[in-house]
Amino acid sequence: MRLVWHDRWVFPANSPEPGRDPWAEDPSAPGGSAPRTGPAVEVDEPRSRGPRRLRRGGSARRPDDETDADDEEEAEPPVEVRRQISLAIGGFAALLGLGLVVAAQTSSPGHRLPFTIVVLAVQALFLLAWTMVTRPPALAVVLGVGAVTAVAADVVAVRSAEARLAPLLYVAVGGVLAAVLGQLVRRVDRVRVTDSLRSTATSVFGVVAFATLIVLSRIPAGTQAITVCLTAAGVALVVARVTDAVAAWPRLAPQVPRGAAGVVGGAMVGTLISALLGGYLVTPFTPTRAAIIGLAAAVVAVLADLAVSYAEAGRLMAGEMPPTWAARHVQGPLGGFAMAAPAAYLMCRLLL
Repeated sequence: MRLVWHDRWVFPANSPEPGRDPWAEDPSAPGGSAPRTGPAVEVDEPRSRGPRRLRRGGSARRPDDETDADDEEEAEPPVEVRRQISLAIGGFAALLGLGLVVAAQTSSPGHRLPFTIVVLAVQALFLLAWTMVTRPPALAVVLGVGAVTAVAADVVAVRSAEARLAPLLYVAVGGVLAAVLGQLVRRVDRVRVTDSLRSTATSVFGVVAFATLIVLSRIPAGTQAITVCLTAAGVALVVARVTDAVAAWPRLAPQVPRGAAGVVGGAMVGTLISALLGGYLVTPFTPTRAAIIGLAAAVVAVLADLAVSYAEAGRLMAGEMPPTWAARHVQGPLGGFAMAAPAAYLMCRLLL
């Protein structure tokens, strides 16, 4: 009687086949399974997102993960730099800076009306450009309040007992509150008013910032400080824009047609010009002091201009195309000089 496996009731093979495990289970036997011919391989069941494929040294990756990775690796083409527009913006910055510097030379005690008129004209241009681009709610209210604020700031700058910035700050805060209240009275949606608060405040504070030049012309060495700072700011803006027209490299962002070489080079050249001017001006100016003051004005101006370029790129990506074509391009130099004016006043107070 042949021996039988007591648990499977399967007769043992007398002569196993070559390459076959004699202890493997017989598939024909009850409850048997197919012999294993190789190492066990784990097979994952397909899921809703597709089968996983193992990467060497990594985790499982699915086909949709490969698509996402390919989309991320695909770089968007950078925005084209329009050279003629960059050169035109640089020319406008040069004319604006030259006009303010020449007008500042006419300012003297009891004879500040010509300079005030020039500043008022620049304030009106800044207000129109900024509101036409940002389009705040209740546009007529913001324009009216901004115009009244500009006139009030100029009057305070000329007739205040002391040449200080505190009265101008009060005028600016009052103008912002009046503009916001005017928007709410016109039954504008409160959500829109909250979203546009930054643009409204920028419009009002910008026109007041230009009045800082009138205050600066009333203090000793203030006119010379205006010459140094506005010259440095104007040269920085012109060099930055011309450099972008020649070679906007390296690109700061694909959506922004500006290059780092223009921003850095503009600030450096503006500082150099201010140092050269400091050597020809009378005491208390020295090349070192003029370079420090010019550096502050140049850096503030080019950064403000760059911020305007980033804001414009954000609006274009959001599909908000301003209706006024020219206002978008003059907004940068106007913002640069608006920021350079209070910087010039502060540096003059600190160093001179």
